[in-house]
Amino acid sequence: MFIAGKIINTHGIKGEVKVQQITDFPERFEIGNTVYAVNQANEAIPLTIDGFRSHKNNLLLHFEGYDSIDDALRLKGLDLKIKASQQEELGKNEYYYHEIIGAKVFATDGEEIGVVESILSPGANDVWVVLDKNKKEILIPYIEPVVKEVDVQNKKIMIELMEGLLE
Repeated sequence: MFIAGKIINTHGIKGEVKVQQITDFPERFEIGNTVYAVNQANEAIPLTIDGFRSHKNNLLLHFEGYDSIDDALRLKGLDLKIKASQQEELGKNEYYYHEIIGAKVFATDGEEIGVVESILSPGANDVWVVLDKNKKEILIPYIEPVVKEVDVQNKKIMIELMEGLLE
């Protein structure tokens, strides 16, 4: 299962929850869709969305059968996940974060640079945070002149070292 959001609080008294979206696909939260709240015992509770709206920088969701604040309180703090079968088909040169995080990064000359630790989304393009063998962070922009090849099966990425990239 893959994380799509996190229930950060309740909202009102009619069972709505405030959700931090952790997906590039907001349509995952449309009315009629099912997501899974994963509790501390790692049990996946299926939730069918019957209410959806934006609120400031978050989403407000309502689930079938969760009609009071007491119902919603049981979900507070839980991750909302989707099954692998619910993932969207991606276009060419598009990847899910879980396919990139943990991948080894190499220069085109074969030198190992490090491992992708996390991904930032500051604006026009993603930036991959790579930790080298000394645990130093290297920021790799996901742009065509830099990222030359991504092999998700083998978790291997080839990049072109540009001047100043490793400094």
